[in-house]
Amino acid sequence: MHEIAFDLFGMPIHWYGIFVATGFLVSLVVLQYKRRYAGMTSDQIFDLGIIVVVCGILGSRLFYVIQFHRQFEGNWLKVFRIDQGGLVFYGGFILAFLTIWLYCRWKKLSIPRILDICAPAMALGHAFGRIGCFMQGCCFGAPCRHGVVFPPGSAPAERFPDMGSVLPNLKIYGQAVASSQALYPVQLFESFGNLLLGLFLLFLFKKVKKAGQIAAVYFIGYGILRFCLEFLRGDHTDRFLGMTNAQVIGLAVMLPAGLLFYFYFGKYGENVSTNQADAGQQ
Repeated sequence: MHEIAFDLFGMPIHWYGIFVATGFLVSLVVLQYKRRYAGMTSDQIFDLGIIVVVCGILGSRLFYVIQFHRQFEGNWLKVFRIDQGGLVFYGGFILAFLTIWLYCRWKKLSIPRILDICAPAMALGHAFGRIGCFMQGCCFGAPCRHGVVFPPGSAPAERFPDMGSVLPNLKIYGQAVASSQALYPVQLFESFGNLLLGLFLLFLFKKVKKAGQIAAVYFIGYGILRFCLEFLRGDHTDRFLGMTNAQVIGLAVMLPAGLLFYFYFGKYGENVSTNQADAGQQ
């Protein structure tokens, strides 16, 4: 774990911000690559990408602040320090989804087709974002027998200190300094899962016959991935019926919506020809 990549004119640049920015750029590249499938111009893709990025960050940060509001008591300016971590994916996903829907209605574009091209873009971009989480030390896993150890002073070390690793005679604010216990590298698990999901969704463009079904597979796939990985998370304290907020959303929203979309679009959706599905690869 290394939070800071380098200093720029005296200002620390965090790896988290670098990887999140890289994820957004990867998402834009994927959208441009598949734009013909959605019948969009390059300018429209760029405009939509910027709008979705801004709304996604706002939604992610808003959900984080609501969920962890105690962290900001006495210093509300920290709300704006998104470069240091603190984004909740589902918050950004929900606001971005609403933004895409409104944009499509405004521009009279096909909502199912645009959701289809957004699905792999989000999955692959998210894969880079989770690497940023690992470098920042947020969204960390629960203790395990063999895992990664985070350094003293990090959030994982504060939550799960390994008192056997206390450095002799070294204290911070009067407390002994310890590294974390071995924790599941759940951020990297999710990064790899998103990478596989994104590549699989791109492959599906050659297979699906109805617009909207690729987006439905993303809903189902990510909902299952996130639900399972939440059992390995160690940073959650608030639970509902024994489940984290992400598990509740995955179980109550993502899976039902994905299944509903898949069968609805499969029956009533717009037909997609092989040439249309391959559009953007020429």
